[in-house]
Amino acid sequence: MLAITETGQTGLAKPLPRDLIDKFEIELVRSFDSYQKVVTVRTLTYMGEQDCPYDEEFDGNDMCATHLLAYFNGQPIATLRLRWFAGFGKIERVSVLERHRSSGVVKVLLAAACEVAARKGFRRMLAQIQARLWPLWSKTLNCELLKDRPSFYFSDFEYKEMVISIAAHPEAIRITSDPYEVIRPEGKWDVPGVLDASRGRGGDDVRVVAA
Repeated sequence: MLAITETGQTGLAKPLPRDLIDKFEIELVRSFDSYQKVVTVRTLTYMGEQDCPYDEEFDGNDMCATHLLAYFNGQPIATLRLRWFAGFGKIERVSVLERHRSSGVVKVLLAAACEVAARKGFRRMLAQIQARLWPLWSKTLNCELLKDRPSFYFSDFEYKEMVISIAAHPEAIRITSDPYEVIRPEGKWDVPGVLDASRGRGGDDVRVVAA
């Protein structure tokens, strides 16, 4: 499960109490089983409550994105999607089951998203928000609306664009980072993985695999 440091919390309007962070577990999705949980939460939220068409909710970007999943008492209750571009990341599909929306889980999930982004070296995150929810997001995140950008519309809602600022992570992964750190599973950059263990088989033998 993902750890949230002070750096990740700089994406929020104010730091979270430790007991709130510890109340939930945040998973960076790496398995089909976990992705099914993401789909379930989003289906209940967007298709069930907002009558969003299937093809608009599952838009072709899920298999090339990063997904975070929040658990409470072992059950999945919230999720969001991250995508990565030149110089910024994008937060999308923030979904929380209705009975958990006053629990504070969305703030913990967003802090985790900013933690992942900062560790990957990003300092800015873009979010496209329903215009009616700007008062809520402006109090939740360290953010500002993009200037001179008009509203736009999709799936029957008005949207605006905002940018979230994040502090530089002291251990951001860079091109000069340890090569084993770079090839470890996403989100587990500090935990030795299977390829770390394989270095014991190393040597001077150079093997070439034919194309």
